[in-house]
Amino acid sequence: MTRSPRRAANDLTLMLNAVIGEDRFDRGPVDVESLAVEYTRRTAGSQGEYIERIVADDLDGCEGALVPGETKPRRWGIIYDRRQNRGRRAYTIAHEFGHFMLHRRLVDEDPDFDGGFRCSKEAVEHGSGKDIEKEANEFAATLLMPLDDFRRIIPANELADLERLGQAAQRYGVSLTAATLRWLSYTTTRAMLISSTEGYAHWAKPSEAALKSGRFIRTRNEMYEMPAFSLAVRKVDAEEALAGVRQAAGVWFPESVIEMCMRTDRYDFELTLLHFDGKGPAYQAEPEEAGDAYTQFFAQRGR
Repeated sequence: MTRSPRRAANDLTLMLNAVIGEDRFDRGPVDVESLAVEYTRRTAGSQGEYIERIVADDLDGCEGALVPGETKPRRWGIIYDRRQNRGRRAYTIAHEFGHFMLHRRLVDEDPDFDGGFRCSKEAVEHGSGKDIEKEANEFAATLLMPLDDFRRIIPANELADLERLGQAAQRYGVSLTAATLRWLSYTTTRAMLISSTEGYAHWAKPSEAALKSGRFIRTRNEMYEMPAFSLAVRKVDAEEALAGVRQAAGVWFPESVIEMCMRTDRYDFELTLLHFDGKGPAYQAEPEEAGDAYTQFFAQRGR
């Protein structure tokens, strides 16, 4: 029986905790490149399949790939786009490692994967596309940012600003976007992350509590125009935008919000984080439309 992505990653987390110590993130993030090569080689067993090497290359239309050798038992390789920064590279390698752990049998069972797994930017960052991309993405997030550790540094009932989430991103060696999305997956507070360019939102991800109170943005079938008074549109001072300002009711939603914004000049997009007060009104939104909207139009070239 195939293990779930979370179970497979949690098994590795328990092993790393036992070998390195449960305080290992105090010393640095997961060395996912070494882990993928050494772990698969040591546990190859009778099948004899393992990841032999991980290399950088210039990839067009592809963020990363898991490539099988031609002879059996197979030797596998992971390729990632050399233009990625360190955080994106770690996440890409973890995503492809997830394909090896969970899906490599498909190379022999499904003609669509005859040449291995080639993963777009949308697949790596948000699991867009086939179900296996969501599974590889869940594996990567769970391995690089274990929830027990994340909850310890940012408890589920505490709001986190961009500075605090940036510190989490450094702790886990991932992008700010990845760290914030991981926090949104477990926080019990009402918050929302929005990615935008030139005054239009490409995707928005609310926490479950925000979604249930009716605080979400639809981006599936149309571009959402950012409010004229939003920090991203006004392009306010970077220090003020990072610290956050309270926006009056009606700017974003029928209630006031704390808004923070960070612009990434390197990738030319803005990340906006909204914090809502309290639990808000009870309202059951449409989960597929609102909760997964960010997977439908992920156009950022991400931090």
